[in-house]
Amino acid sequence: MNMMMLLEMASGAMGDRVAIGDADTGLTYARLFELAARMATHLREGGHERLLYCEISTPALPVALFGSSWSGRPFVPLSYRLADDRLRDLVSRQAPAMALCGGHVQDRLVATDGISMCDPMAYLAELDNETPAEADWAFDEDDIAVLLHTSGTSGEPKVAILRQKHLVSYVIGSVEFMGAGEDEATLISVPPYHIAGMAAILSNVFAGRRIVQLPSFEEHEWVQLVREQNVTHAMVVPTMLARIIDVLADGRGLPSMRTLSYGGGRMPLPIIERALELLPHVNFVNAYGLTETSSSVSLLGPDDHRDAIASTDPAVRARLGSVGKPLPTVEIEIRDPDGIPVVAGVSGEVWVRGDQVSGEYAKRGSTTTDGWFPTNDGGHFDEEGFLFVEGRLDDVIVRGGENLSPGEIEDVLLAHPSIKEAVVLGLPDVQWGEIVAAVVVADENEVQVSDDELRAWVSQALRSSRAPARIERRDELPYNDTGKVLRRVLRTELSP
Repeated sequence: MNMMMLLEMASGAMGDRVAIGDADTGLTYARLFELAARMATHLREGGHERLLYCEISTPALPVALFGSSWSGRPFVPLSYRLADDRLRDLVSRQAPAMALCGGHVQDRLVATDGISMCDPMAYLAELDNETPAEADWAFDEDDIAVLLHTSGTSGEPKVAILRQKHLVSYVIGSVEFMGAGEDEATLISVPPYHIAGMAAILSNVFAGRRIVQLPSFEEHEWVQLVREQNVTHAMVVPTMLARIIDVLADGRGLPSMRTLSYGGGRMPLPIIERALELLPHVNFVNAYGLTETSSSVSLLGPDDHRDAIASTDPAVRARLGSVGKPLPTVEIEIRDPDGIPVVAGVSGEVWVRGDQVSGEYAKRGSTTTDGWFPTNDGGHFDEEGFLFVEGRLDDVIVRGGENLSPGEIEDVLLAHPSIKEAVVLGLPDVQWGEIVAAVVVADENEVQVSDDELRAWVSQALRSSRAPARIERRDELPYNDTGKVLRRVLRTELSP
């Protein structure tokens, strides 16, 4: 197995079809294959052991992903938004390596020993001077393909190891080869160092769908690009969708959009309900996955969304807050703290097993047991097999011996018309062990609500033990650049 197999198939069957960029001027599959071959030669002859990518998305990104695989070098996308000292530290650990990064990043890295740096697009322009490599990529499925740093919203990031077998298994198991029509285009607006960004490149290349890149998400630009490029498919995180919905108040909609996937965090029910109302012709898909699982392991499909939004049965309606059912190629279990599977309706830890699952970290080794990976996500199945993810187990609030799910309380707060954003976390307390604290952003267009009214709102929907003892109001919440709330930042700010 090798990711190059995916590109080779696409190039051979769809060589003239545009793979990356504008429909008239973008890189074709044949050209993408050729550039990857030339990059493989350069990486080998240069003695580079890894290829780093520390820049916004450019056409050089997919070339680098496949070129590194062809050459047998791990691909390491890094966040250019990291603080200078942190970035220099991560880059220096990869030496000897080549780093594709713009001048603004090169200036920050200064002269890091063992690292040669080049601007991505300048490097791409110079590749025609290289001799294309022979189709001699390795087929060892255990070769390291990509090294990804996990988002680290509640702690120090870990380096997840994704081997060739994991990524190829995911694509072949979830994507139909040449399944996209020639008129289809997908918009990728997640960062290169996010698993969704890597999976999107591989999946869409295999499907034959043209990739349109938005280097940095901005809601007005996202909507404009969808309309100008006739984008048919896209993937966003919940915070992106919330902002996109605000732009769609112009009434023009997204006529070309066919499928809009979302994931990477809990989707507040009011947001997806509003999106379904504004875009009734769009197929919505909720995808749940992790870096360690090479992307999605369960999906809530378009029909599931429509059935849930139209139903008067509370159990069916609640599935709009689920992540659907496991992919056919993976197994998912809910286990108690002793690792024993529990029945439907009982909460526990989500465990996943399948060929796409890695669960391996650099310098830490594998965390799997008989192939099963403990995700550290809490969740439960309903009677029909729909998976509900309740949040990170590290975020569970233990109040007086009772485990409280922050996500459950957040959903209730977000259902209040005066609340635009909310995050719930536990704070230390002498009497209760932990108390429930909520940080909220008010909707400036609504009548303001008092703290006591919010507590009563939560108590009525759940019960009084889940009502926030402390409520903080902010103009905005701290998010990382993949749209996840930085709970550790808020916990530090609010703790005594």
